[in-house]
Amino acid sequence: MNQALLDKIESEQFRKDAADFAVGDTVRVHTKVVEGDKERIQIFSGVVIGRRGRGLNETFTVRRISYGEGVERIFPVHSPRVDKVEVERKGSVRRAKLTYLRKRLGKGATLVKEKEGRGGAAAAPAAETEAVAEKA
Repeated sequence: MNQALLDKIESEQFRKDAADFAVGDTVRVHTKVVEGDKERIQIFSGVVIGRRGRGLNETFTVRRISYGEGVERIFPVHSPRVDKVEVERKGSVRRAKLTYLRKRLGKGATLVKEKEGRGGAAAAPAAETEAVAEKA
């Protein structure tokens, strides 16, 4: 099959409102669930531990702890079943895949450092030095 023809067919199926999120972000994925003749929205929230693929085949993995057990789900980015992806908080990580979170327990399993704004990182040390100066 001609590659141009494949690209044209794929371009029609791409999601127009692709969410902007990265690995390490805490997200809420709204998925459409069909039960009989009824359709409802189910939310799965957790930390994005990986993204893979390109184009229509792109997927992302979300991990959360549910009743003390780790649960991971893989979602296609451009699936019509995925209604929307909300970013709850941005995470600052140094890896493309966060598979090491699988070995962690408790807070260590969910804790990914939150990205700080430009003013937040510089303002924190200044506040600490002022507090030390007042005590002396």
